[in-house]
Amino acid sequence: MRAAPAFDCVVIGGGLAGLTSAVGLADAGLKPLVLEAGALLGGRARSWTDPTTGDPVHIGPHIFLSEYRNLLRLFDRLGTRDRIVWQPADPFITLVDGRRAVPIRPAPLPPPMHLVPSVLADPTTRLADKLSNVPLSARLLSLDDDQVLALDALPADTLLRQGGVSETYIRSFWSFVAQSILNVPLAECSAAALARFYRALIGTRGYRVGFPDRGLGDVFAPAARRVIEQAGGQVLTDTRVARFTHEGDRVTGVVTDEGRAFAAPHVVAALAPQDLDRLVRAPWRRLSPFRDLPAFEPSRYLCVYLWFDRKLTRRRFWARVYDPGDLNCDFYDYGNILRGPRDRPSLIASNIIYAQRLPPMDDAAIIARTRAELAEYLPAANAARLVHAVVHRVPMAIHCPRPGTERLRPATRTPIDGLLLAGDWIRTHLPASMESAVCAGWRAAEAVLADHGHHAALAAPAWRLPRAPRIASRVLADLLRAPTLPDLDVLARRPPVDRTLSVDAMDREMGAWLADRARAP
Repeated sequence: MRAAPAFDCVVIGGGLAGLTSAVGLADAGLKPLVLEAGALLGGRARSWTDPTTGDPVHIGPHIFLSEYRNLLRLFDRLGTRDRIVWQPADPFITLVDGRRAVPIRPAPLPPPMHLVPSVLADPTTRLADKLSNVPLSARLLSLDDDQVLALDALPADTLLRQGGVSETYIRSFWSFVAQSILNVPLAECSAAALARFYRALIGTRGYRVGFPDRGLGDVFAPAARRVIEQAGGQVLTDTRVARFTHEGDRVTGVVTDEGRAFAAPHVVAALAPQDLDRLVRAPWRRLSPFRDLPAFEPSRYLCVYLWFDRKLTRRRFWARVYDPGDLNCDFYDYGNILRGPRDRPSLIASNIIYAQRLPPMDDAAIIARTRAELAEYLPAANAARLVHAVVHRVPMAIHCPRPGTERLRPATRTPIDGLLLAGDWIRTHLPASMESAVCAGWRAAEAVLADHGHHAALAAPAWRLPRAPRIASRVLADLLRAPTLPDLDVLARRPPVDRTLSVDAMDREMGAWLADRARAP
């Protein structure tokens, strides 16, 4: 007689998705086994102590958002929400252009109007360029989720140009969004991925930005491990899985590189796509989602940490106005974030996003260029002494959301019985992010529990644009002759057209619409 498995589920991967799924299972009375290939838990959100300075450093700077409902649910469960340092709501973000700082401040207006005053006050673009974005924005807000997904095959820049957005606004705003948030150049970005993020950005008013007050991995990994082990589960690091075990088309466990076998009725593969691809058996490769894994190309990062001998700023973070020739996108001063004396010298961190766009550079060149870009906004960085510097080369931040990849993001369950997927890249209806990873982890736990007869609602409900803004946006989109969904389906085959309304025409049409509304019973 075969012995019963010692664990109810094997979770491959000790990052946010894997640990979340294991916590969900442990809380329900199951015994999960977490196998992490690296020495540290945390995955792409791990952190460690810098051996020279003793300061905590993350693999790369990360932010939290107040709308990260799944992530905050995890932190509440772990008792670590108080380890988030929240940025004041005003400003939401600061963009810098040389020494000029442009704050983006949400106004006390209902979405999507809450950002309009800041957009109108932005001195870096003309009013006509800003207004060119209105018709397409209104149309995108009026779409439902299926209609957004229908845009997936379309490159984002094609959507914007055919929607009448000016080249200036495409370069100043949309190129920044694609590179900084979706981690890919605009011309290589799925229109659906861009539209999904944009709808959440302008459809939600309460965004606040937060930062970990210590090493990012320390906010969740030790507490998650305690929860798992106190429930009778186990967490093993430095343990790489070599292959799945199976009986027919049912997974039965895993075997590690050292030959250790672990049996379980369920396996959650909380892995990056390229790591999962390494484990997939040849007969499974003809099946979706396994045949689609090569489409999820990593977006690489370079993350730079600079320790100075003095304080350079009181600001916590800022982003550079987009310029294709820039190296860095966003900067953080952890001297103003980490717990401790407020007058401590600046510890500046930065993100160099989509690093495959760059020629080969050694660490010294990256550090020198980063310091020069920092000094464009903070000239004191030139006079300050650089005490220490490190460069982290991150092979994958998120996957590149290229046209076609949104439709390929897989569901939690696979065609292989007992094998489930988790990770920021699966179909969560969220941009790839820490929030998406945690959502995927909760959903994997829900699926395992359902097979055990427990029906739990662990993941937060998917975000939906409220009905009132959608209806209002549909009216405005029709009024402004924005492209309809059938138009959008064929945009890639059309030559560019100028749909941009002049300021006078916009005023006339808006005035007529308001007059009609005033006369309505």
